[in-house]
Amino acid sequence: MTIFQWIIPALWLLFAVYWAVSAIGAKRSLGTSAWWKQGLLRGGIVVLALAAIHFVGAGHALRAAQAYQARSTLLGAIGAALVLLGIALAVFARVYLGRNWGMPMSRKEEPELVTGGPYAFVRHPIYSGIILAMLGSAIGESVIWALPLVLFAPYFLYSARREEELMREQFPAQYPDYMRRTKMIVPLVL
Repeated sequence: MTIFQWIIPALWLLFAVYWAVSAIGAKRSLGTSAWWKQGLLRGGIVVLALAAIHFVGAGHALRAAQAYQARSTLLGAIGAALVLLGIALAVFARVYLGRNWGMPMSRKEEPELVTGGPYAFVRHPIYSGIILAMLGSAIGESVIWALPLVLFAPYFLYSARREEELMREQFPAQYPDYMRRTKMIVPLVL
């Protein structure tokens, strides 16, 4: 086991703590589903991922890949760097949003259109950062992270599209122009 297999989970723990604490000062959401429903959906995705690993019989292949990863300092370093970059991007985007941040697909009281900072390059840098961090975790810590990555990436794309519908309703003059200038998740690509 390399030091990176300790660093990566520690980064995720710090991220989770920051995310929970920073949610306290956000603007009030209007007419959205309850936070516990979003939590149940995400928890359900994690349970499905774990069940798939257990029941599909992928355990042997995963153990072999993990045995290689456990000895690879290079994979650990690359993975940890990607996790750090991804989490840093998500946190920077969250900080840049300030009180405008909220649960996915939620309407905010007195909304503002934020197009600066990381939002000048992609419309959903928080999703971009989390996807990058999950990819880094799959490379540097455990291939088991590939399953949540495969499950959450489509959820993030769905959320991004739904949020964009809401933004077009709230900012009919500005948001379409902003969409033409930026990509959704990956700068210059998607």
